[in-house]
Amino acid sequence: MCYPAGEFRVGGQDVLLGELKVVDIQEPIGFWMSASQFEYWKHTHLTVDVVVGRGGGFSLESPEGKRFLIRSRLFTDQEWAILENSQVATGSGL
Repeated sequence: MCYPAGEFRVGGQDVLLGELKVVDIQEPIGFWMSASQFEYWKHTHLTVDVVVGRGGGFSLESPEGKRFLIRSRLFTDQEWAILENSQVATGSGL
């Protein structure tokens, strides 16, 4: 789901995967996942695209006639070694 800035409350069990740069929007958009989902997906490289099509009924992009398309692949051994040495950013729990 995509929410307007400030309308999704990030908790201490949410993990920041990265930031998305969107055309026509100045600030990058945080891409978050719950800690339990992250445990399942942490070995996976995710690519997020916006394509023409019908999105989720409650998602911000839906009225625009667009939807998110996420593609995935497993990290290579080299990528995984780099990631094992990095820290994971979590939400503030506010």
